[in-house]
Amino acid sequence: MPLADDIRQTALLPAKPLPIVSIGLGGIVRDAHCPAYQIAGFEVVGGYDIDSERAAMMAETFSIPRLYNSLSESISKAPSDAVFDIAVPGSAIADILREIPSGRAVLIQKPMGEDFAAAQEILRICREQELVAAINFQLRFAPFVIAARDIIERGALGEIYDLEFRVQCNTPWHLWPFLFPLPRCEILYHSIHYVDLVRSFCGSPQRVYAKTLSHPSAPELRGGARSMIIMDYGENPRANVMTNHSHAYGAEKQQSFVKFEGSKGAIQIRAGLNMNYPIGAPDRFEYILLDDKGESNWRTLDIAGSWFPEAFIGTMASLMRYANGETNSLPTSVEDAILTMATVEAAYESSQHGGAPLPQV
Repeated sequence: MPLADDIRQTALLPAKPLPIVSIGLGGIVRDAHCPAYQIAGFEVVGGYDIDSERAAMMAETFSIPRLYNSLSESISKAPSDAVFDIAVPGSAIADILREIPSGRAVLIQKPMGEDFAAAQEILRICREQELVAAINFQLRFAPFVIAARDIIERGALGEIYDLEFRVQCNTPWHLWPFLFPLPRCEILYHSIHYVDLVRSFCGSPQRVYAKTLSHPSAPELRGGARSMIIMDYGENPRANVMTNHSHAYGAEKQQSFVKFEGSKGAIQIRAGLNMNYPIGAPDRFEYILLDDKGESNWRTLDIAGSWFPEAFIGTMASLMRYANGETNSLPTSVEDAILTMATVEAAYESSQHGGAPLPQV
């Protein structure tokens, strides 16, 4: 049976949007942050980047009215109610947070540091300085995820038995050269989205089994280009993440999907952004709800918007609403994000220590 036409697909916006100061004006800000904020009507009132030429280009492209000459200037001269949108490599986050005045709102681009120890330090700083801080785990707010969550929270799928992510594509790693020397890459900078999304539906797992590997086609990428992650919740649900970013055999067999299976139905979503990135392929949202006889047909739900840039509206909007006192919920707070980082850490621990050897014959 079809669902009603009122399936929610968009994030709740703040009644009073706050001004934004962008610290870091790199590719992700160009491709997603600024376009999302323009769609939502959020104003970026100023920005800073260590690359002054890149900052000037961003200011011209997105009509950012003011560029700051230093990090300290971007903080001291920001409006008193501004949200600091921090989009820098994980290794630089803690030092920037130490400069943010007490009580201010900050949205931090994932990951929450380069490892769990760094994440704990970031959490400590945020607590000590009483920052209203969230991590930009924006996949939670992709329109197709908002729709899936609405359907699941209505009970339409029944008990969730299975969550699966599968990515088989040819990722252009050269777009992010800062990743090349890092000891951790694929899980920390990509599959972390899927780990976080599973946690947002199911909570933290009991344990994690994982293996992350490099690929001969990208030897310069030390931190892995393929991963297998099993998030163990006991009997149900089964939660599985499988990624291969080196499928260089044309578009025909590329895949990028998330699947939810339950006792009453299922949802399968093609997240087309990963395919032919950054151009992407069309998303597709399909679902099936079983009738009284256990039979039904797959249907398609039209989804407006995608992961980039629309999902980036939600993380900023939720932080603004929380800072304004419009809600007492901050879904991607640092207090929740630390549990995603703990899950990622467990995945790397599992990958390093390996599986069980075969018994002697």
